[in-house]
Amino acid sequence: MRAEQKKQAEEFTGLMETAHSEIRKALERRDTVTAQTLLGDCQNGAVALGNMIEKAEGESCVTVLMLEEYGDLAYQIYEQISNGQNTSANKIYKTLRKALNRIVLSVKNDIKTSLEAVFLPYKASMWDSLESIWQAADQDPDCDAYVIPIPYYDRNPDGSFGKLHDERELYPDYVPVVKYEDYDFEKRRPDMIFIHNPYDECNYVTSVHPFFYSKNLKQHTENLIYVPYFILNDINPDNPCEVKGIEHFCVTPGVINADKVIVQSEDMRRAYINVLSEKSGNTAEQRKYWERKILGLGSPKVDKVLDTRKEDVEIPEEWLKIIEKADGSRKKIIFYNTSVGALLQHGEKMIDKMRRVFRTFRENSEDVTLLWRPHPLIPATIKSMRPQLWTEYQSVVREYRKEGWGIYDDSADLDRAIAVSNGYYGDPSSVVNLCRSIGMPVMIQNVEIYSEYNNAAEKN
Repeated sequence: MRAEQKKQAEEFTGLMETAHSEIRKALERRDTVTAQTLLGDCQNGAVALGNMIEKAEGESCVTVLMLEEYGDLAYQIYEQISNGQNTSANKIYKTLRKALNRIVLSVKNDIKTSLEAVFLPYKASMWDSLESIWQAADQDPDCDAYVIPIPYYDRNPDGSFGKLHDERELYPDYVPVVKYEDYDFEKRRPDMIFIHNPYDECNYVTSVHPFFYSKNLKQHTENLIYVPYFILNDINPDNPCEVKGIEHFCVTPGVINADKVIVQSEDMRRAYINVLSEKSGNTAEQRKYWERKILGLGSPKVDKVLDTRKEDVEIPEEWLKIIEKADGSRKKIIFYNTSVGALLQHGEKMIDKMRRVFRTFRENSEDVTLLWRPHPLIPATIKSMRPQLWTEYQSVVREYRKEGWGIYDDSADLDRAIAVSNGYYGDPSSVVNLCRSIGMPVMIQNVEIYSEYNNAAEKN
């Protein structure tokens, strides 16, 4: 039985106990009509409670049998009062109380509580930020875990909702997904809801459907839990400058509305607490609140990377054609990551940088394979915030894919790309921290290097 249902059962037995006291009082003042009305209410309540428990636990549940016996007892007492038989108020009260006590103990000891946990990823490529938590919940015999991919919109340049996306078909085969239309949050009230999108209406590029904003989900569960979909560089929580740099991650709606927030490390936890305490008045009471709420338990993204072994990864046939040399050996693979932030910051210079990177790797493609994995939000971001770049960016993608000497990976499986790669090159991002966690060599690209080269060439 769900914890919420068991709580309802316990509360209802409490109401029945109160009704017994009122029945005794009514009989003491010889008000048999009120006593019989209350007995009828108790009998109907026992039937309703028995039906609820039977639905959850089965008809053989001992508590259901006790409730049936209680219903029969209430009817017998009702008939006794109707026939003017023994109507000792105290005796009737003790008889009902004895039967009810058996039910109370049975609800407490014979009904096992199960939890219902709901996981609400919105982009399949970010599922790794929740997967290890879901796996633990799914393996727990006392927990029913549901993965419900939720829809999201691209935002138009004016901020309105654009194209609707539903990525439920992109999740791994071993993850059973539930259609969001088929889960009634109001009726089921899951014990826990896990989210990885903290932005609600504050994201200018995409937006999950408004029903799934954290401020609304909070109304449908006692435990809304936010787990970031990214990993930041760990910082010194006692360094004000470093803490200031991550401040905007700490004050999102998801963090504020969640009952618990799980971050990547104890140092990051302290940084969140420092920021949130200061923003909320810096009182001792507020700090204690954030200390209870923010948990430095680690990131599931690291769990996923560490659990993904190269030999277990299924490499697509079209990738193998690019990776394998004529003698059957494999080339080195460089994971090339381009970020949303770099394109927004550098614009045309970033486009030029990418073209030059591609030229360099194309010239060396006999020995090295480039695996280009652009951030999945680049198309939506560019169209919404830098529409003048969109045509040129599309041209770069088309050219790269058409030439066929490198791998273009726009799948939802980030961990496969990391597992098969020998090194990382590209923009600063949370992917860097994942690569470093498995000891992969990392080199950060500098857009200005090519710009300086261009200026020198033009002068000559």
